[in-house]
Amino acid sequence: MNERIFVIEDDENIQEIVKLSLESNGYKVKLYDNAIDAVIDIKEDAPDMAIFDVMLPQMDGITAVKKVRETNQHMPILILSAKDTEIDKIHGLDSGSDDYMTKPFGVLELCARVRTLLRRVQPKNKSLKTPTLSIDKSTHVIKHNHEVMDLTHKEYQLLVYLIENKERVVERDELLNTIWGYDFIGESRALDVHIRSLRKKLNDDGEKYIKTIRSVGYRFVEKENSYD
Repeated sequence: MNERIFVIEDDENIQEIVKLSLESNGYKVKLYDNAIDAVIDIKEDAPDMAIFDVMLPQMDGITAVKKVRETNQHMPILILSAKDTEIDKIHGLDSGSDDYMTKPFGVLELCARVRTLLRRVQPKNKSLKTPTLSIDKSTHVIKHNHEVMDLTHKEYQLLVYLIENKERVVERDELLNTIWGYDFIGESRALDVHIRSLRKKLNDDGEKYIKTIRSVGYRFVEKENSYD
């Protein structure tokens, strides 16, 4: 295990706790006290993962995550913040982060979440194909009927996960936990919004690609008329 992790945190005590915890688990850690330098370095030499605080000088963590996602859709990002309301978590996750953890935190849980995120980005296959969709997991490019789709980071993750699990119904809580990293059963409007957006981009009436299984979740199906 030699994964490199950038930690962007301006509190020196928290920096040291996170650094020691991650290094004791075999990770290589680089510390930043501001997001501007981190975003530049991520663009030039992306690490395996980044951990962002939200309240940072000059550029806040949410803005930084959005900037990273403009050029890097693949790298796992964990937000570690003292802002702990549900709306704060939703804003953080919708910015493009893969998980959101609140302070104070336990170092064992932190390392467990890091391991989970790093495992998640190791693709089962480098590409996925259906009759009308092709997905290059190394570049995050999705083509629908040979046309490149313009998807957000979360839409991409959601569609890929549904396709990879097309042989079964995926429950709503599983999607929230896997895609958004929710560690609670709470507001799930974010999932509904992203499902609606995906269906619109796929010209899906709820039967062509993403089928709702009432009171359970969703299943990826591809009907013969999906070319329409």
